Amino acid sequence: MGKRFTEINEKQASFIADQKIFFVGTAASDGRVNVSPKGMDSFRVIDNHKIVWLNLTGSGNETAAHLQLNDRMTIMFCAFDGKPLILRLYGNATIYHPRDEKFNDLNALFPEIPGKRQIIEMNVDLVQESCGFAVPLLDFKEERVILKNWADKQGEEGINNYWAAKNTKSIDNFDTKIFG
Repeated sequence: MGKRFTEINEKQASFIADQKIFFVGTAASDGRVNVSPKGMDSFRVIDNHKIVWLNLTGSGNETAAHLQLNDRMTIMFCAFDGKPLILRLYGNATIYHPRDEKFNDLNALFPEIPGKRQIIEMNVDLVQESCGFAVPLLDFKEERVILKNWADKQGEEGINNYWAAKNTKSIDNFDTKIFG
């Protein structure tokens, strides 16, 4: 059975900072549950109850669509090296787009990454640790640069065209509100 905490402690924040990948889970009240892997330097612990992460352009935009309808979110980290640990953050999230003033304030927390489309802020109300004994040991080699290179090549207009074609609706046809 996992351990439960009401806030992110220093040890957990340090573990989070060391991770190269995290997984985001969201769902509307109907339709499919979405789990998305995220990487790059895109996650920040703000305090014991608040995190933010930078959502980059992808083939879909399920997280944004779900958060318009249901603000519940779970984030999971797995130790792929060192001591085994699975850490989950549960809470309620708000999504900010580049048109939102709060986006610009939070964006200062991250390096410049082309293709950024939203920043998600989550109020954490439960932290859970579990063993992770069956999670494999993996060696981190390097960050992939494919998305960065693609976004650089597209430019702002190309990315907006991609969003219009691929990121306005979820697979369940929910609006992502990427353009307002």
